[in-house]
Amino acid sequence: MDTTFDLLTLALVPGLAPRAARELLARGPLAEALARASDHADLLGAAAVTALRTGTLLREAEAETKHARRLGIDIVGRDEDRYPQWLRRTHTPPHVLWTRGRLIGDEGEASVAVVGSRAASPLGLAFAVRLAGDLASAGLVVVSGLARGIDSAAHRGALAARGRTVAILGSGLDRLYPPENRALATQVGGAGALVSEFPLRTRPWKANFPRRNRVIAGFSRAVVVVEAGSRSGALSTARSALDEGRDVMAVPGHPSDPQAEGTNGLLRDGAALVRGAADVLAELGLARPPIRESTPDDAVLGVLARGVPKGVDEIQQRSGLALPVLLARLSELELGGAVERLAGGLFVRACSGGRGYTRPE
Repeated sequence: MDTTFDLLTLALVPGLAPRAARELLARGPLAEALARASDHADLLGAAAVTALRTGTLLREAEAETKHARRLGIDIVGRDEDRYPQWLRRTHTPPHVLWTRGRLIGDEGEASVAVVGSRAASPLGLAFAVRLAGDLASAGLVVVSGLARGIDSAAHRGALAARGRTVAILGSGLDRLYPPENRALATQVGGAGALVSEFPLRTRPWKANFPRRNRVIAGFSRAVVVVEAGSRSGALSTARSALDEGRDVMAVPGHPSDPQAEGTNGLLRDGAALVRGAADVLAELGLARPPIRESTPDDAVLGVLARGVPKGVDEIQQRSGLALPVLLARLSELELGGAVERLAGGLFVRACSGGRGYTRPE
C-alpha cells in the first residue's frame, strides 16, 4: 500500500493527468517511482522530475502536511480505511482528500447527493430542505456542494433533522466558497464532514467545479437533482453519476419554468421521478419513512377549497403558516397533483376528478 504522504506528493505534481497517474501507480510502489523520477519522465514530465530530484516537491508535501495540521484539517490517503469506499471505486478517485470533521469510509451505501441550481426558486429551496430533512431522518447521509441555492438548502435540511451531511468543496478547505456560507460550513463540519480534493490555498476557480461534481457523484449511492436549468452545473453531477453506474433521480418542474429544463430533461432520459423522500428510498430499495400526507383539514387545501386562484401572500395570511413551511407544503401538493400552479405565481386546488383547472365563466 502507498503511504498517504507519497499519495499527497503525487497529488501535488503539477499538470499530472489522471491517466498518467494511474499508469504510474500500476508500475509498482509509488515511493520507488518518486525516488526514481527520471525513469518515469514520460509520465511525470520534466518539471516534476526536476522538482522531485531537487526535493522541492517533497518539501511542498511536508509544508502542506504541517499547514493542514495547524488548521485542524486531516489529509486522508486513498489506501486508508476511512477513505470513502464508494469514491475509491470510481474511475479516477482523488489520491488524497483534505477533510474537516469525521470521515466514515463505508457510508457510501447510505449516502445520497441532493444538488441543484444556485439561482433556485423559493419552492425549490423549500422542497430541498424538506427532502434532505426526510432523507436524514431516514438515516441517510445527505451529500452536496455547499453552493448557494439548492446545495445550501440540502445541508440545512439535514442539519435541521439532526442528521449527517457532507459538503464537497471546489476550493481548498481554507478558502471556503461562497464566503457567506462560512457559518453553515462550520455546522456541516460539526455534524458530518467538509471534503476537498484540492490543496490548501486553492481558490474556487471555475475549472475546479466539474471535478468537485465528480467527487459528489462518486461519494454517493444516488444523485437527486431538485431544480436545474439546461446549463446548470448540477447536470454535470448527474452525468458523472451515470458514468459511475450510480442512480440518478430528478424532481419534476413546470414545463414553462426555465429552472426545470434540466430536471425535466433528466426525467425524459430515464431518471427516476422524485416527489419526496419515499420515492428516493423506494428507488434504492430501502424502507419508506413516515409520509406526511394531507388530511381533510389541511391548512393549505382549506384556503384553496373554493377553487379560486390565490397568491402565496394570501395563502400564508389565511393559513397562518410560516413561509418556509407553506412553500414546502405547496411544493408537495403540486407534485402530488392536489394543487396546480398558474401563471403569475397563483395556486389553485385541482379538480377532484384529476388535474386541470377550469377558469370560471
